[in-house]
Amino acid sequence: MSRSAADVIVSLISETLKTAPLFTLVLTGGETPKTLYSLLAGDDTFSGQIPWKRLHIFWGDERHVPPDHPESNFAMARETLLARVPIPAGNIHRIEAEFPDAHRAARAYEKELQNFFGIRSPEVPRFDCILLGMGSDGHTASLFPGTAALNEQQRWVTANWVENLRSHRITLTFPVLDNGAQVVFMVSGAEKADALRAVFETPRQPDRYPAQGVCPPAGKLLWLTDQAAARLLSR
Repeated sequence: MSRSAADVIVSLISETLKTAPLFTLVLTGGETPKTLYSLLAGDDTFSGQIPWKRLHIFWGDERHVPPDHPESNFAMARETLLARVPIPAGNIHRIEAEFPDAHRAARAYEKELQNFFGIRSPEVPRFDCILLGMGSDGHTASLFPGTAALNEQQRWVTANWVENLRSHRITLTFPVLDNGAQVVFMVSGAEKADALRAVFETPRQPDRYPAQGVCPPAGKLLWLTDQAAARLLSR
């Protein structure tokens, strides 16, 4: 699964950079993408084909923790990928989740995106590739079932209070995820099987299964899973 994802990303980078000066990649957190990041950094089949100086890296979401915290999505990506490749520091656009006020962190990241893309709402940034995962409850990025961020249509980034975690998460919103040129879900593990079946085989209920809410109307959507996660799918 991770090699398939790496193939997709490297091919997309190559094709995009034929006509564009740079490539924008949104990373995801969690355990599933670690192997992908290690492949992109350490396997010459992939790393050697990537012009790192033309890549700009962003995040789909972040925990409300400092960048050196063990639970930080940025820290995981730095360890498995970014510290191992020749990408300029200025090309790494992390969410400054160390702010005590999570809403301030969300506003700061939205400002970062505004400055980078040179647009303001109601326009929406268009990333070349957005990587996403899915939790066993059907959440994606930090869009959790029943949370306020699911209904956000104006802000690009929001601080989402997740009651069962008793914490804020800073996350991109559906309008941004739905505007990606290529969205790639990576789902692994038997504990995701029930949610994956629900996403594919039940009526659309993004309030209950937020991953169903990502459906880019003018982009491509790809789901990559391992056999354990896909074991309950009927087709």
